[in-house]
Amino acid sequence: MAANIFITDERIEGDDTENEDADADGPLAGRTVAVKDNISTKGVATTCGSAMLEEYVPPYDATVISRLKEAGATIVGKANMDEFGMGSTTETSAFGPTDNPAAPGHVPGGSSGGSAAAVAAGEADLALGSDTGGSIRCPAAFCGVVGIKPTYGLVSRYGLVAYGNSLEQIGPFGETVEDAAALLDVIAGPDERDATTRDAAPDGESYAAAATGDVDGLTIGVPTELLEGADEDVVDTFWDAIADLEAQGAEYHEVSLPSVEHAVEAYYVIAMSEASSNLARFDGVRYGPETETETEGNWNETFSQVRKDGFGDEVKRRILLGTYALSAGYHDKYYKKAQDARAWVKQDFDEALSEADVLASPTMPVTPFEQGESLDDPLQMYLADANTVPVNLADLPAISVPAGESDADGLPVGLQLVGPAFGEERLIRAASALEFE
Repeated sequence: MAANIFITDERIEGDDTENEDADADGPLAGRTVAVKDNISTKGVATTCGSAMLEEYVPPYDATVISRLKEAGATIVGKANMDEFGMGSTTETSAFGPTDNPAAPGHVPGGSSGGSAAAVAAGEADLALGSDTGGSIRCPAAFCGVVGIKPTYGLVSRYGLVAYGNSLEQIGPFGETVEDAAALLDVIAGPDERDATTRDAAPDGESYAAAATGDVDGLTIGVPTELLEGADEDVVDTFWDAIADLEAQGAEYHEVSLPSVEHAVEAYYVIAMSEASSNLARFDGVRYGPETETETEGNWNETFSQVRKDGFGDEVKRRILLGTYALSAGYHDKYYKKAQDARAWVKQDFDEALSEADVLASPTMPVTPFEQGESLDDPLQMYLADANTVPVNLADLPAISVPAGESDADGLPVGLQLVGPAFGEERLIRAASALEFE
């Protein structure tokens, strides 16, 4: 068992188990699911990996949790994560890091590292994570499992503790593409509590049924910019996977996404700005730990002390940078320019997808870091998101599927496929072909 996968190791039984009159043939009956600890579970602690919420127990279920229960799934625990989703290694958690079951001594990726590790270690059949800039796809790649980042609006965010509202989506992990797609079938769809969700899918649509492995005639665009800077062995493994798809009838050609050169900086300005706003409510009144420091009734000092004690270094760093980007005199210089860059990224993806059915790249430009390697260099961690954050800026769906192992160190490498908005079935069909080789 990988170390420290769960923050709260508590079972939540599905409706089929609790109710003798319920249909015992729910689509996830008998399946176990790990849930990232930023997704609200009624009566079960939801900490977001932070000391700030260590004692918080939600009075309601997130929409995706209600749907899991209705489908008969059994939730086996709340999975460890980077604090408030801020990190790519699951090392910023206030409850300690999670080890990578596919590569002991290395990080499982983040911020949904506990969810991916639960599937990789066999602690759960399936898992839920959230993806703001790659937080499902990164750990899927590092742990050698499948992770799907849905189109923005396909899955309800009601009950997800917000980090970056305009960027994040809840999505599934599975050992296989079909498994992850079956979980997506359960959680996808409109929700009256989330106005960003799309209308109901056409009758009979099944993501799991799309995992046929049929890629005959599929055209794959390979953005050259997303190969630059990647480790040589990661690139070699990526091309081996593309060759597998070609052998099954797919074709590839190179495409260009010139805007991705600015995607990382645009993403972090937007994400940190939204985080600064979202985390303002953790003020020691509504949420937050009690402080032992005497502040003599001075609310400003109490507010500062609670946030000092409750937030970790990475969260503080992002709040400071986000507040600065939104401050008077700097909004147009940073935030507005980042939004302009976001529109450019979306335009580039739309143009590239007009020339190809899907786009393909390595999910991560590197193999899993060793534990502790990136903690002293946050910039290294930010730059490692270069292949994943553009997808969130463009509001598109993507999937990470195991592509093999690096020849240099034997560590997992993931292949990322990106599709048009609400093109999940196409991605699932393409990704599943790598399981039929």
